[in-house]
Amino acid sequence: MPAIERQLVASGYLDRAGNAGIRYAEPLVRAVKHMQVDYGIKPDGVIGEKALEILNLSDADRAREIAVAMERMRWLDRAPPGTRIDVNLAAARLTYWRDGKIADRRKAVVGEPDTETPQLGSPIYRLVANPTWTVPRSIQNKEIAGKGAGYMKRNNMVWKDGWIVQQPGPKNSLGLVKFDMKNDHEIYLHDTPAKQLFSEVQRQRSHGCIRVEDAVGFAEKIARDEGILDQWNKVRATGKEGFVELPREIPVRLLYSTILFDNKGAPAIRADPYGWNERVAEALGFGQRKGSRLRAGGDDVGP
Repeated sequence: MPAIERQLVASGYLDRAGNAGIRYAEPLVRAVKHMQVDYGIKPDGVIGEKALEILNLSDADRAREIAVAMERMRWLDRAPPGTRIDVNLAAARLTYWRDGKIADRRKAVVGEPDTETPQLGSPIYRLVANPTWTVPRSIQNKEIAGKGAGYMKRNNMVWKDGWIVQQPGPKNSLGLVKFDMKNDHEIYLHDTPAKQLFSEVQRQRSHGCIRVEDAVGFAEKIARDEGILDQWNKVRATGKEGFVELPREIPVRLLYSTILFDNKGAPAIRADPYGWNERVAEALGFGQRKGSRLRAGGDDVGP
């Protein structure tokens, strides 16, 4: 039980270890059920073969994951910009660096396993208040087509030049703020009305863009740091879509690491939600390891 408890803590399903002893206590049962839901296993709380496969990481498995994380770090710039935003896609966590120091940390929601958020570097160049959302063709055809005029009206959507456009407001899938980025993948950070997703452990739930916990507060923090808070507040207060250019672009790095560190600095192994570690591990000379994948799905049509 202590070993199972420690891994549930490392995976984010328990807040802390030390209460279970040798008993399979109720907090552990709830944590195992939550884990089973995330991995598409029947949530019966039974630690069977499939649940053990997720929980039973050997020393060799841990070494393999750490080696992959170190290799991924080797690919990165050894002297990254002192002011930047790093998003760990594997852990769905955002870190805001300001002048070489961590200024803010918060949860994120990133692409689910079938619509993965890509690893890339791309700067934020402006803040968008009360954004509209032009629905991509893929989402329009797969998830909105055929839902009828009633659905469009309830979600404040209109047709414009052959595209479905969601108007500004609390129901907008981008929420109340968007962080425009420069890339060819149409990937950006944004707010969301689906606040409940931030309470999930595995937050790979979007169509590819990155949803930021308390994005309104985060935008305000950036605006204050960049000296444009008054301008930002005025644009927000209109209730209409408006744009505020940043005085300087802020680099964003979308990274992937399944290794996190606890408060004592010890490495904790998290899920490999996209299965991206396998090719790296094999290239490093490790044998194949069939890991469990997160369950994709949900009815959220947001980006």
